[in-house]
Amino acid sequence: MENIFELTTEELKQIADTLQERIEEGLKEEDREILAIPTYIFPKEDIKDEKVLALDWGGTNFRAAIVEFKEGKATILESVKNKLSCIETIGFDQEKLHEKMVETIASLKELDSSVAKIGYCFSYPAESRDNGDAILLRWTKGIDIPDMIGKPVGDPLVKYLNNHKDIHTNFTEIKVINDTVACLFAGLTERMENNKSFDSYIGLIVGTGTNMAGLIPLNKIEKLNKKAEKVIPVNMESGNFNPPYLNVIDGMVDAMSNNKGKQRFEKTISGAYIGEIFKTTFMFEKINTYSKEGKIKPDFDGGDLSHIINNPDDHKQEHVDVANWIYDRSANMVAASLTGMAQALVAQNSNIKNIYLAADGSLFWSNDFEQKVKAGLETLLPPGVRMTISPREKMQEPNLIGSAIAVLS
Repeated sequence: MENIFELTTEELKQIADTLQERIEEGLKEEDREILAIPTYIFPKEDIKDEKVLALDWGGTNFRAAIVEFKEGKATILESVKNKLSCIETIGFDQEKLHEKMVETIASLKELDSSVAKIGYCFSYPAESRDNGDAILLRWTKGIDIPDMIGKPVGDPLVKYLNNHKDIHTNFTEIKVINDTVACLFAGLTERMENNKSFDSYIGLIVGTGTNMAGLIPLNKIEKLNKKAEKVIPVNMESGNFNPPYLNVIDGMVDAMSNNKGKQRFEKTISGAYIGEIFKTTFMFEKINTYSKEGKIKPDFDGGDLSHIINNPDDHKQEHVDVANWIYDRSANMVAASLTGMAQALVAQNSNIKNIYLAADGSLFWSNDFEQKVKAGLETLLPPGVRMTISPREKMQEPNLIGSAIAVLS
């Protein structure tokens, strides 16, 4: 079989250059392919010793934790979670949602009167506000609570908690961020704990979906018309990037999706879609080993693709080859996208040479994906620019740690 998923170095460099152009467009104007959404939180280098409540809701579980900072080191003292998906929230309004959240928050034994701040990782489309809150734009992942759309996410929750009989503290502040920005902030712990200095930071998620965030000076975000040079995190929403060199299989996967023409980069590289790419490649073939019915099972996903790669003797050679080609392309395109982001940062400041990548996501840390990305970066990054990838052990619970850093910044 011809490897239609193979990309040359020059093609990957063109993907990087194209993403750089789209990032720069998004920083200049609203509603571009790369949205480049500013998050109005200025990360601090010196965080005071304090305990905070960290919340994380991404569509499946709602988590609450007490995170303590001491001498720059973050420690999760206690963490609890409960199921809170589209099934659990059927018929909910805002009050019912908050009451459900209280059940989890109130169970924290470490929640005492010394905890007055909340960092909230809210992984739904939301527009960041100057005060650190965010306005819900729309629901995704099957959630549907209509009375919350177009309203602040954080402030009503704080008011509800402060008036609830089961909450025995008074909250004075909340910051709401998305998971990519939380990941970026979690990467800052390397600087705080080990006194290691990097010129810039990137947050990356490569799991079910994908996205990036970077630290951008306010005066380089032209659409804001600000003169300040302080850096703030910018959520790129890079999954919506429409890269060059997509193939016919990618077009078919997009055509069969429920958001045709959107999230093309995500549909090319993320865990939710690489299984779809494999299924579509062999859509007319019966594959006896993958389901009792003799066809690829309907929910074949990135985990199944990984199983083929890890157990080649159990599968046909052409299936093993295609699985590896799709996986390799995903890693190479992630490296190209990171290169595009790095190029955008360097174009703003030529002194940026050493970038720290805080990465998370089930796909990124599967098999040797991270090593493939690293190898791609060594080939694609501009001369003199280096990117250090966070060790996996450093990225434990980044949504909780990053949210805690946000509210203390």
